Amino acid sequence: MNEAPDQRTAVYFDGGCPLCSREIAFYQKRKGADAIDWIDVSTLPLDDDVAADLRVCDAMARFHVRLADGSLIKGGRAFIALWRALPLTKPLGWFMSIPPGPALLDAAYEAFLKVRRRTPATVA
Repeated sequence: MNEAPDQRTAVYFDGGCPLCSREIAFYQKRKGADAIDWIDVSTLPLDDDVAADLRVCDAMARFHVRLADGSLIKGGRAFIALWRALPLTKPLGWFMSIPPGPALLDAAYEAFLKVRRRTPATVA
């Protein structure tokens, strides 16, 4: 079920990932974060759907942001969407949305995912 226009931006993150949790906590403390729905998908059953177009297992494997217009963005480009939603990081979001920014972020995020899979769950 996609959100209707004029809904809030939603961030889907893996709260069970220590690195991810730390980064999300940083964003949640920023001005404007109260206008975003922060959804920790690690608390949901893996075989469930977060939405009609997003399974929990996919949301656990990769960062996703749903814009207020209902569109779903994943990977490095989702960070651009998040950055553009917060006043402090909005300039970074606009800058990184200029090519080759999105492609570079996607590549960097893919590299991060390889490291993330090898990071012990006990890292705090």
